[in-house]
Amino acid sequence: MQTPQIFIGTMSGTSLDGLDLCAVEFTETSFYIHAAETFEFSAEWRNRLSNAFSASGLELQQLNVDYGIFCGECINAFIAKHKLNAAYIASHGQTIFHTPHTGLTVQIGSGAHIAATTGISTVCDFRTLDVAMGGQGAPLVPIGDHYLFAHYDYCLNIGGFANVSMQRNEQRIAWDVCAANIVLNEYAHKYGCPYDENGNFGRKGVCNQELLLKLNQLPFYAQAAPKSLGREWVEREIMPLLQASNCSDFDAMRTFYEHCGYQIGRTLTGKHTQTLCTGGGVCNSLLMEIISQYAETKLIIPSREIIHFKEALIFAYLGYLRVQHRANCLASVTGAAKNVCGGVIWEL
Repeated sequence: MQTPQIFIGTMSGTSLDGLDLCAVEFTETSFYIHAAETFEFSAEWRNRLSNAFSASGLELQQLNVDYGIFCGECINAFIAKHKLNAAYIASHGQTIFHTPHTGLTVQIGSGAHIAATTGISTVCDFRTLDVAMGGQGAPLVPIGDHYLFAHYDYCLNIGGFANVSMQRNEQRIAWDVCAANIVLNEYAHKYGCPYDENGNFGRKGVCNQELLLKLNQLPFYAQAAPKSLGREWVEREIMPLLQASNCSDFDAMRTFYEHCGYQIGRTLTGKHTQTLCTGGGVCNSLLMEIISQYAETKLIIPSREIIHFKEALIFAYLGYLRVQHRANCLASVTGAAKNVCGGVIWEL
């Protein structure tokens, strides 16, 4: 019988809260979390990552190296603190570009440098093969939903973007629903806050019905799944509408809350169903109140570890599947030509 191995999953999302680390052991359909922790980004790192999309080619390649070393140093500190003996690291990286219709997706955080810094074999670059096969390269978490959280009817995650997965006609399907914290955090930053705690800024505003209608009429929402979103879409579609509305910051935020809550809520339409809710957005009471007004499902709030570290946990699972040469990306979710076993292994 094979001795269980610890996989450390890493995740850093578009909301730039920090680097999430989760150390996990897996069986076929269950898991045990040894430790989970977030290493918050300094102002310098947040600035470098948020501006990476406008960097030169040389600057971006250097940032790829620097961020890989930074991730490796965080992992070393995590391992020392929790006295872990890890077999593999599975790193999501930081998404800088994601335009799957052009065949492009870029996550920085050099896996080679993570492996070299930690001395632990590292799996990274999970999205590229799926995109090359014609898929969206996202979301990737639903395979974990399918095998590890199958007892829920829906799995909702609210981070920089909100996404949902579900089982339909014996297939797992999933898609990005709408932008979320990537927009709200940008407004909160204007007031010196990393995020809008409990929607306090949004509660100061009034929903603008004209702006709300324009947001809800964006063509993306009429598209059929599979579909995914990236920063490029937010900059092109969302921010111009908010900026042209002449609303105050608080009114713009309150309107966007309503838009986000509506788009998520109308996705969770099944009566007598349960939805697992995870991601930083779950801690925003205003957003959850609005979602509950539109959703028919029962919203289930799990433990803090699952709320904040489910994505890192599932990237550890993707690494677990990759080293076994098993499919870790579902064509039914991404629209690729076939299921693939994605990820580059830097073996030590």
